[in-house]
Amino acid sequence: MQIVSRFAPSPTGRLHLGHAYSALLAHDHARERSGAFLLRIEDIDPGRARAVFVDGIIEDLIWLGLEWDGEILFQSERLPIYAEALDRLKDRGLAYPCFCTRSEIAAEVAASASAPHGPDGPLYPGTCRRLDAGERARRIAAEPHAWRLDTARAIAATGPLYWHDGDTEVLAEPQAFGDVVLARKDAPTSYHLAVTVDDAAQGVTDVVRGRDLYAATDVHRLLQALLDLQTPLYHHHALLTGSDGRRLAKRNGAPTLASLRESGTDPAALIADLRMGQLPGGYSTAGA
Repeated sequence: MQIVSRFAPSPTGRLHLGHAYSALLAHDHARERSGAFLLRIEDIDPGRARAVFVDGIIEDLIWLGLEWDGEILFQSERLPIYAEALDRLKDRGLAYPCFCTRSEIAAEVAASASAPHGPDGPLYPGTCRRLDAGERARRIAAEPHAWRLDTARAIAATGPLYWHDGDTEVLAEPQAFGDVVLARKDAPTSYHLAVTVDDAAQGVTDVVRGRDLYAATDVHRLLQALLDLQTPLYHHHALLTGSDGRRLAKRNGAPTLASLRESGTDPAALIADLRMGQLPGGYSTAGA
């Protein structure tokens, strides 16, 4: 079986060194095994995705010398496919409409003396899960709504699930995320649903990505089981941090690859150093 890996950035800003590190690891994982390396643009956020950032991603990868195979997949062109997957979950009673606003959810969580928390913060309290079918139907016709996974019911349908991080078998615990959003009010799909569907559609055998997405794999494993999709092997790598000790992120204003290019950085030397585990001054791996 041919190894297939992928790099799947969101075009919501310019790439930084952490992206380069992740793309390199995914690229080399495939190339060292005579496999394919794919590029996917996860542009499902209409409020933040920009064409100029797509151009920047392509420019940066070319500058780094990381070539991908085949055509670039754009998630924005696959919305009907995600809708079909969501419909399958709806038909099984595993997804329900949620009419709550963020402020309403925050108020209900604040009013609870012991609101449970998950990897992404306080869990959704299940307000709309308790609505009867009649009220749901009436409100769907009149109000904006998201769609959430009924996680407890889904777990009951699949039973215990496992996935592999490298050579380690991991028991999936998707209940830690509560009833995750599958489609938002302002976007017809969510990261969790789209990434699960696309990894299977593209034949991805090995997912190489940052440790920050380790816990989310539990949700992806559950969706794979519910949708009868293959489960890739996962390889979660350490994250890069800057001189302030914070992990590199767009929202933290991490220096971009474009700025490195403009400063005269040699991309071949940069990639060679990254392959040897050597980072530019001021950078380190989380926990190092």
